Amino acid sequence: MTGDQDNDDRAKRYALRKSIMDYGMGVIITCFGIFFLIAPRLGIVFGMENLFRYLLGALFILYGLFRMYRGYKKNYFN
Repeated sequence: MTGDQDNDDRAKRYALRKSIMDYGMGVIITCFGIFFLIAPRLGIVFGMENLFRYLLGALFILYGLFRMYRGYKKNYFN
């Protein structure tokens, strides 16, 4: 029974590490999305059209929120 408990503990530690990584990456990616949306207000100009900048910012925000949701669900073994 000790082997099963070790495997369960290892799986829990893996899920915790993966969850923390998902939260962290989700926050970073979401912040990049927000940065792309507010860059002109900060005086930063990109060499792309506004439509593409808005789409890229929205895509980053959506993917960042998805990563945070995946970290919340912790559904890594299904």
